[in-house]
Amino acid sequence: MTDDIVASVVRQWQTVNPDLDTGPMEIIGRINRCAALLQQAEDAPLRSAGLTRAEFDLLGAVRRTDRELTPGELARETFSSGAAVTKRLRALQDRALVERRGDDRDRRVAHVRLTDEGRALVDRLLPEQLAYERSVLAGLDRPGRDELASRLSELLVQLEGRLGGARR
Repeated sequence: MTDDIVASVVRQWQTVNPDLDTGPMEIIGRINRCAALLQQAEDAPLRSAGLTRAEFDLLGAVRRTDRELTPGELARETFSSGAAVTKRLRALQDRALVERRGDDRDRRVAHVRLTDEGRALVDRLLPEQLAYERSVLAGLDRPGRDELASRLSELLVQLEGRLGGARR
């Protein structure tokens, strides 16, 4: 098996400081590197549809909850800032993928729903995106993927509990 870049970095640190515990770097460094590489790939099916991952996440949140959501709810669902959600919603509205409706009781509140075109786009893209993601993970066998998913879930639950960001 070939060493990854993190193994090389760890060896370098151990050479200059043998007493340094590089264990956390071996996990967090690899998670960060994987995330960076996955982001560089830019999700081919989404890119071909002219969407960013963040925009697709907003569309997906409305689709999977199957109800109108407020921008605040979308921010919580997608772990995004309110300003980022507002910017993305504006772009999606310009493309006629979402519609905003004012609240009957509070004019400061908006409700977001998918247009027919937005729903059709999500329903078409999600299977393509999942197939793309499956191909990205093709080098891992099923037990390896299951174990990795389980361990990452454990880490995520722990981090959400300690660092915040847990979904409510």
